[in-house]
Amino acid sequence: MAESNMDIEHQAIDIPGIPGAKRSAFSEKLLETYDGITTAYEAYLKGAEISGDRPCLGKQFNGAYAWVTYNQVLERAADLGSGILELGYQPSAETFVGIYAANGVEWILADVACLTYSMVSVPLYDTLGSDACTFIINHSNISLIVCDENKVEVLLAKAEECPKLKHIITIGDVKEEVEQKAGKRGIMVKSFKNVTDFGKNNRKEKSPGKPDDLVTVCYTSGTTGQPKGAMITNRNIATGIAATRIHFERNGRPLVPNDVQISYLPLPHIYERTLQLVLRSSGSRSGFSRNVVELLFEDIRLLRPTVFPSVPRLLNRLYDMIVASVEGSGGIKKRLFNRAFASKLADLEKGQIYNNSFWDKVVFRKIQAVLGGRISIIGTGAAPIEAKVLTFFKVVFGCWVVEGYGQTEGVGCAAMTNLRDKSAGHVGPPTATCYIKLVDVPEMEYYTSKNQGEVCIYGTNVFKGYLKEPKKTAEVIDKDGWLHSGDVGEWKPNGTLKIIGRKKCIFKLSQGEYVAPDKIENVYIKSPFVAQVFVYGHSLKSFIVGIVVPDEAVLLKWASENGFSKTFQELCENKDVKDMIFKDIVARGKEAKLASFEQVKNILLHSELFSIENGLLTPTFKSKRFTLQKRFAEEIEKLYKNQEQTIRPKL
Repeated sequence: MAESNMDIEHQAIDIPGIPGAKRSAFSEKLLETYDGITTAYEAYLKGAEISGDRPCLGKQFNGAYAWVTYNQVLERAADLGSGILELGYQPSAETFVGIYAANGVEWILADVACLTYSMVSVPLYDTLGSDACTFIINHSNISLIVCDENKVEVLLAKAEECPKLKHIITIGDVKEEVEQKAGKRGIMVKSFKNVTDFGKNNRKEKSPGKPDDLVTVCYTSGTTGQPKGAMITNRNIATGIAATRIHFERNGRPLVPNDVQISYLPLPHIYERTLQLVLRSSGSRSGFSRNVVELLFEDIRLLRPTVFPSVPRLLNRLYDMIVASVEGSGGIKKRLFNRAFASKLADLEKGQIYNNSFWDKVVFRKIQAVLGGRISIIGTGAAPIEAKVLTFFKVVFGCWVVEGYGQTEGVGCAAMTNLRDKSAGHVGPPTATCYIKLVDVPEMEYYTSKNQGEVCIYGTNVFKGYLKEPKKTAEVIDKDGWLHSGDVGEWKPNGTLKIIGRKKCIFKLSQGEYVAPDKIENVYIKSPFVAQVFVYGHSLKSFIVGIVVPDEAVLLKWASENGFSKTFQELCENKDVKDMIFKDIVARGKEAKLASFEQVKNILLHSELFSIENGLLTPTFKSKRFTLQKRFAEEIEKLYKNQEQTIRPKL
């Protein structure tokens, strides 16, 4: 892998006249475009220019990937778009088209159809329930939705609450009884193929949007309250493409037509959405997983990707799986692994990353095969990840592990780590397409004079605003155009940014102390006994409590070694087990130098993981704090009551 010419000791530069602000060392001015791309549609045109009849999008058939070429994507999307216009819609930024489906070729075709004819796509997570869908459909005035076959009944069940919904295009066949049922509700259901074929025979002149046109509305996943619709323009998208491609190029690892990506992260999220466009502009290909978690690694081994975008939750799971396998091997295999790891780690400390050494062939090849054996780039973002995990993947897979930072409102591309930076625990410097500054958060005692404060972003990556929500828009974009992220960051000496907390997720205790629960959760989650944790505090209470979901495998192993012959459920209800886990997380809190008021004083062990299915996680695996608070309201009240009884002075 080529080395970057970046000076790792000076990755960002102060901006004169703006306290606490830095820019990338890559560029003296903000860059908005790359390769002449100014719109999302032009990303596909560039890809077709590079790889016209080469594979673009792939899905599985009978244990093999079948591919659609770049030229075919553009033509089929134009057919679909023409078919939509024939249904009575206009090629206009006033036409909103919903996409309610799992990742797949048809999802992308629907999106490109919108790009081809200046319509605005509104992606809905395929895991969303009917209530959230109803809200988004009505809020954005959607009258046409492209959806998976199994979503039609969901939509029809809420038809009376969505009076403007008139057309459903289903990815799959349309059953006669469904068509009749929809007709009674004033909705026309057509198959994806039918609309595409009709458009092919009635092709309209293409009319893609301009740089400042609205291109999509991305609804935030709603950790608290109803989701907000972030309005993203073509210029925002072009900036996101430029940020990523320039960063990769300057680090000596540009994306190329031979790159292959596995697409399994939700397309409605800006992370996967932007990455798709970055890859398209590079002429690279993407293969879709079968959207079954248990089959993901099977899909990966079949596709053999070179690019693996991920999130900490999955990387931690993979790390635990590999470490457990090594520990279980014992004897000579374990010693050989440790020796190989130490050798490559020493080279990593010298700035060398590789996967073609003797140790790779003898020790690491089977592990590398878990991700297909060709991984060159692993990406991670959306949540913190431990330094040991990042280092482990760099050594074992011999690849660049890029940790990034951003948000939907900034097209997810504000900062990224550099290839030659051996350090961890930060998200890198600003990209070449935006400035980042920190502003004081006095209530939390974060000050720019100490290189700490709320992270604010400036550039053409900053979104247009929230749909129909001018007041909420004004809350996050100030009069000078800076996007206030709500995250709290810290500048490291070499110009990289470390995220240390969340401004919006703080609460004040009765004694006046401010608490950032995510900071505490990030400490407690490092306990091997903890799979998930939710920390809660109340302004009328002087201390905080927590709901802990233990790691089932770790806890069962501990129980076996300590003479507890109980089920996982029984262990979660056992006082001795609770005391053991409580002592462990508090000890880790002390190691991390948490203040006394930041340590939980009582916990409940809960045996069911927080998940998307039970409504406690967003589709991007973030905790729904408000939902968790409501779900465990009774348990939290008992935790407070029991703890107060133990500390209440006796008369």
